[in-house]
Amino acid sequence: MSLDTLISRNMLADGTTESVADGCALVLMGGGARTAYQAGVLRALAAMLGTSTANEHRFPFRWLFGTSAGALNAAYLGSHAERGLAALPQLAHFWRGLRSEQVYRLDAPGWVRANRLVAGWTLARQVRRHRALLDTLPLVDTLHRAINLQALELALEQRHIDVLGVSASSYTSGEHWTFCQTRSDSPVQPWHRPGRRADFQPITIEHLMASSAIPFLFPAVPLWVNGHKEHFGDGSMRQLSPLSPAIHFGARRVLVIGVGQPQRSGLAASVSNEPTAGTIAGHAMASVFHDTLQSDVEQTQRVSQTLAQLPPHLAAALPYRPVEVLALQPSFSLDELALKYIDALPRPTRNTLVGLGALDTGHAAAGSAAALASYLLFEPDFVSALMELGEGDARRRQDELMRFMAPPPTHHSGPAVP
Repeated sequence: MSLDTLISRNMLADGTTESVADGCALVLMGGGARTAYQAGVLRALAAMLGTSTANEHRFPFRWLFGTSAGALNAAYLGSHAERGLAALPQLAHFWRGLRSEQVYRLDAPGWVRANRLVAGWTLARQVRRHRALLDTLPLVDTLHRAINLQALELALEQRHIDVLGVSASSYTSGEHWTFCQTRSDSPVQPWHRPGRRADFQPITIEHLMASSAIPFLFPAVPLWVNGHKEHFGDGSMRQLSPLSPAIHFGARRVLVIGVGQPQRSGLAASVSNEPTAGTIAGHAMASVFHDTLQSDVEQTQRVSQTLAQLPPHLAAALPYRPVEVLALQPSFSLDELALKYIDALPRPTRNTLVGLGALDTGHAAAGSAAALASYLLFEPDFVSALMELGEGDARRRQDELMRFMAPPPTHHSGPAVP
């Protein structure tokens, strides 16, 4: 997060209404099937906030931003925002009913795992047919059934939320885009910074497909920007500042849920072993989803602390406010968790990846196989384990979460200090 972004957006603070100033932004990071963890965190948060009847009918976030599968979660929440707090556990209900076959498809003969040449031919055929290793038409159908875009528009009009932002990366220009749907009276204008920019347009299923288009695995998606067509892939690529869109919209409190993880040292392969195809694939996925969240949170907190420590007379004269950020991430390795459920992958997918050598679960390559599988395991057992982990992590930080979600005082004698 740059000082320029933090200051330039908060210079609008004088014109911010009290209800908006008290609002909270939700930022959901990407990671394929791993983002079921976010549904667990939010389900626990709903239970905490539900202890107060004042919160029951109020949706707890004014701004929603998502990347990759996190964008699917954000859009789902936005389309159910009129339900208030009930939208959060409803997201968990959606994940509980999900299966890999509702997300992607790979046609392969049952004996493909026995022959690497056949596995390679199978994947080459998929690439020719779908421009990627996997066919994602099932996900298009799933999203059309799960996300009501008219309800999203209504939630914006009725001011349950102020914006839904979805990030994607352009293969055409190399720029990172945030597509925002908001009301016509929004005071925020599209922005353009080096390597990243925003455009305001209605969010469609195509935007969600573009944001979640994992490179190589899922096909690129064409979108229209500035009057011409560009092809987009996963929003996690080149995402240098995930908090920036929320700050641009004037959020002073940002709850961000990532799916990064502790070092999986227990699964690390011996340095004497050559990397397998699974090792390389797992490393490539980790690079795509390289978690810039922590560095962005730390930089935002440093800038905000600097603003908060200014002399009172100087702080009172400045037209900007510090930003409070609370970040949650898994306390346990998601790769290690996925290792227990690799056999739950759809048989054609599992057989093809095994045949290619990309899903070797031998001791030396187990961690890499699990890393690759963790993005594709949209299966009940793994999803349930992720949500339980998210719920447990949230409950361990319940006091911190409840303090963070409590609205600030309704009067301000100076800049809002976290």
